[in-house]
Amino acid sequence: MDIAAGVSEAGWRVYTVRPRRPSAAASTGWRQRAVYLHGGSYIHEITRFHWMLIANLARTTGTEISVPIYPLAPMGTASSVVPAATDLVKAILQVTGPKNTVLLGDSAGGGMALAVVVSLRDGGSVVPRDTVLITPWLDIALTDPAIARIAPRDPMLSVAGLHMAGVAYRGELEETDPRVSPVMADLNGLGRLTVFAGTRDILQPDALRLREGVAAGTSGTQLELHELAGGIHVYPLLPIPEGKAARRIIRATITRH
Repeated sequence: MDIAAGVSEAGWRVYTVRPRRPSAAASTGWRQRAVYLHGGSYIHEITRFHWMLIANLARTTGTEISVPIYPLAPMGTASSVVPAATDLVKAILQVTGPKNTVLLGDSAGGGMALAVVVSLRDGGSVVPRDTVLITPWLDIALTDPAIARIAPRDPMLSVAGLHMAGVAYRGELEETDPRVSPVMADLNGLGRLTVFAGTRDILQPDALRLREGVAAGTSGTQLELHELAGGIHVYPLLPIPEGKAARRIIRATITRH
């Protein structure tokens, strides 16, 4: 793999990952671009599991993937992070075009990814052809009553921990602000959304609410939900059979037109 380091207009480190030799199976070649927004409850840095997924996707799809290292809460809050992430994605869209651009994010990065698409739409910009949301955190306040029923079976996340992280990230914004709770935004005109959720993940109700919102008469948005019975948080990143199957779907999403 080739990895190049750069700096965004906001001063963020941005790494660009590309295969030295694109896969013969990659039909889109070097025109294909993607941006990956990592998870970590907005308070944790990118991990090796993120890098492993990014490298796998770049190698197997022939895609150049930009990975911004955004400032973590409480130093980085949504009122500045989301606009900066939006500007970064918008710049790539202007070069590559929406048909050859994919946005991905997991967990908190999934919430940020949807907030970016909403921001692009609201700013009159085009949106990426596809956005992939891996077990996304879409309601910063975790208001869905179903969360309490799932919490005892979730081996990775705690409601109390996410509440603390959410307060740090939203800063001065209201809990209902689309920059921190994009599931509450106008869901029209967001392009194609591919969402992964697991039934042992306290963020699963967010994905179901997003599906319900898109189904309730929106236009310009298509949603494909992959829900895994017994699936845990960010299972598509993990070295398990279910993760491998999810990664096949993500690769197919990146390379489709």
